[in-house]
Amino acid sequence: MVSAVLPTPVATAAPAPAGPWRRAWKRLRRRHSALLGLAVVLAFIVLAVCAPWIAPQDPIATSWSAVRKAPSAQHWFGTDEIGRDVLSRVIWGTRASLLAGVTSVSISLLIGVPIGLAAGFLGGWVDAAISRLTDAFLACPFLILAIALAAFLGPSLSNAMVAIGVSAAPIFVRLTRGQVLSVKVEDYVEAARAVGNPPLRIALRHILPNVTAPLTVQATLAIAAAVIAEASLSFLGLGQQPPAPSWGSMLNTAKDFIDNAPWMAIWPGLAIFLLVLSFNLLGDGLRDALDPRQR
Repeated sequence: MVSAVLPTPVATAAPAPAGPWRRAWKRLRRRHSALLGLAVVLAFIVLAVCAPWIAPQDPIATSWSAVRKAPSAQHWFGTDEIGRDVLSRVIWGTRASLLAGVTSVSISLLIGVPIGLAAGFLGGWVDAAISRLTDAFLACPFLILAIALAAFLGPSLSNAMVAIGVSAAPIFVRLTRGQVLSVKVEDYVEAARAVGNPPLRIALRHILPNVTAPLTVQATLAIAAAVIAEASLSFLGLGQQPPAPSWGSMLNTAKDFIDNAPWMAIWPGLAIFLLVLSFNLLGDGLRDALDPRQR
């Protein structure tokens, strides 16, 4: 009697679990409003990078024969008070707004995250001193503080970015401190401390990577606020200086011609609205996607 030889089952390796960022991307793809915001933000980035090739005309070239001309085939968005093409100025103004938003938020992160990390991790009098100083800054409205700093530093786009970044830094100090206080009592941090890791390694290797998700969300929302702040400073003459195009300075000029040439205000205002709305939609989607409770 011949016994049948059964095939030996071959063990197959289990698929590696998806990382937290891959799971977040999967959740983000299910939020159509966030994807729409991301698409519009990417479109504005393309406009800013490719402005020399996309803009139909020189944004600072004047033409006294085309002063305040209505939108036409030659000037799709019309012209301004000295005959400059509004479409070209809106496209080039995208550079100033995005540069101000990204740079100022980067300054805020560079200032706020280390200070907040030190306050939350060290505790004691360090935490008390930093918290009271942060409360003092947060007691002053963000835009008022930015205007005061920009006026002190002088009118220019670079000074406006520094003013916005410093004014928004206390928000990141408070957020980082709160997240660090929550994370540093987790079991894996206690285990890292028990095996003899030095405090600096624990703070940078085990705590900081686990607070990046809320910081990413807040940074996205802060860019939208920084775009509005830059437009406000330019509107007041404290940001991008003429003749360089800026959405805020375009609105400042357009307010004197709102009855005769409304297109001078419509297009830069619409650009600010779309960019800020897109960053807010993207930030809301990231908040939901990076929430560890969303499964």
